[in-house]
Amino acid sequence: MITSFYTKKELDLLGLKSYGENVSISNKTSIYDAGNIIIGDNVRIDDFCILSGKITIGSFVHISAYCALYGQKGIEIGNFSGLSSRCTVFSATDDFSGEYMIGPLIADNYRNIIGGLVKISNYVQVGSNSIIMPSVCIAEGAAIGAFSFVKKDVKKWKIYFGIPAKLVKNRSKKLLNYVGKI
Repeated sequence: MITSFYTKKELDLLGLKSYGENVSISNKTSIYDAGNIIIGDNVRIDDFCILSGKITIGSFVHISAYCALYGQKGIEIGNFSGLSSRCTVFSATDDFSGEYMIGPLIADNYRNIIGGLVKISNYVQVGSNSIIMPSVCIAEGAAIGAFSFVKKDVKKWKIYFGIPAKLVKNRSKKLLNYVGKI
């Protein structure tokens, strides 16, 4: 059978800190600093994704094609959560104030890296083309609409949308009825 996902043997060679059962990672995914990446059970990471830095991914997580996770300051993704295609998660960013130089080719003493852990809690869905900035917590059950820019924490079981992301309405918790049946 031809597949674009790594085999178990190939997954072992990636050097991930750890990974669980039923993990499918596209062999077109770029992985940097693999020794700092933890992946739970039943995870699928599609084509052309970038995983870099300190990243912890829970179980039953789907990361769609063309997503980028920049985990210099840490990214945690909870169980039963997902990123739709072309999402970007930044845990760190340069200081664009003009007081410092910008970019990875500049020595650290001339840069000011701003950032912090990004936490995407359990039962969260992030819509296509959304951007999540450093130090943001997306609380349990929240949903982020497509093309949203998340720069502040997001409350539990709410739906947010827009640039910047704003509260739209409550989100149903009915999906919790299925968790024990999976």
